[in-house]
Amino acid sequence: MRTAPAPTRTRGRLLLVLVAVVVVALNQRPALVGVAPLLGDLRADTGLSSALAGLLTALPVLCFGAFAPVAPQLARRVGLGTAVAASLVLLGAGTALRLLPPVTALYAGTVVAGGAIAVANVLVPAYVKREFAEPGLVMGVYSAALNVGAALAAGLTVPLGLALGWGWRGSLAAWGLLAVLALAVWLPVAGTGRADRAAAPPGTAWGLLRHALAWRVTLFLGMQSIQFYGLSAWLPTLLVDAGLELADAGLMLAVATVTGAVGAFLGPTLAGRLQVRGRGQRPLVGVVLACYLAGLTGLLLAPASATVVWVAVFGVAQGGGFALGLTLVVLRSATPLTAARMGGVAQCLGYLVAATGPVVLGALHDLTGGWAWSIGLLLVLLVPMAWAGWGAARAVVLPEAARA
Repeated sequence: MRTAPAPTRTRGRLLLVLVAVVVVALNQRPALVGVAPLLGDLRADTGLSSALAGLLTALPVLCFGAFAPVAPQLARRVGLGTAVAASLVLLGAGTALRLLPPVTALYAGTVVAGGAIAVANVLVPAYVKREFAEPGLVMGVYSAALNVGAALAAGLTVPLGLALGWGWRGSLAAWGLLAVLALAVWLPVAGTGRADRAAAPPGTAWGLLRHALAWRVTLFLGMQSIQFYGLSAWLPTLLVDAGLELADAGLMLAVATVTGAVGAFLGPTLAGRLQVRGRGQRPLVGVVLACYLAGLTGLLLAPASATVVWVAVFGVAQGGGFALGLTLVVLRSATPLTAARMGGVAQCLGYLVAATGPVVLGALHDLTGGWAWSIGLLLVLLVPMAWAGWGAARAVVLPEAARA
């Protein structure tokens, strides 16, 4: 079935779309990442246990997986741009809901915000594919903006709350205002969605899994997400156990975030250039795997020696691998709505699997009293990640029949 005609791509419109994509990306992490620095004050105010407070940080990842399949269905009904606008409205509403006094509202708001971000996670890359003939560079900017948004939330949430004197609720509310700004920037480029609805093919996203290529993309994104969320959750603790001071361990996490942003920009940008030349992205998959191998091996054998090197290399692998996974969804899809469907499937399964990473690594640590088995498991998981990435990085797209 014929795909929706793209809007007129003048240079001014493309610049406006790029700005809108960046502002939306900056919104996709702060409302959730900003909770972690506030957990101490939040627990003191609400009386939550450590387990229940930890659930607030685990819920978003589960929501990313659970709500991802909803995104392509929503896009089919109202159009890509309108669906992203709706996600920003829900993000603002979820953030506002968390400010209400009942503790149940805190969790309900987290679920609403997590679901809203899940929709944007899936649909913004599909929108980029529709608007840009060569989406690699824009996907790089988008992926880097995700990292920047997370870093801003981690670093500014507490100082912002102290400066405004609003407490932890006020700190979260400030990030909700960012969603309002993003909506104002996004609406001029959203369109009515009429063309998308007219051109939307029938079928469900899960039908894509009849094709091996979709499974490879899904598995690569899932294995990469386990690496990302698994070690990110425990990296400071691992380094403190290795003998580093707590402040130094926190600094290492910041190093991983910064190098991750660099990898997130370079991965899709280079992937797009390879695509233009008619080549696949296998060299980039190899680089990501090599960085993971070097970083994890260093943390396994000498975590207290040349720590900044291992963490920086691992950060490049994290950022580059995640961004490359998102970009493969775009490049392996023939149309924007196919990209939305593949993104919905891949992110649903990938994030649900990733949510187990911190739990499994923590359990292995409790059983063994160290981190060797946990890091060893991550090294073993590089094998299926390599197999999936090697197949997903071929210069092919899903067959037309996959859209039906």
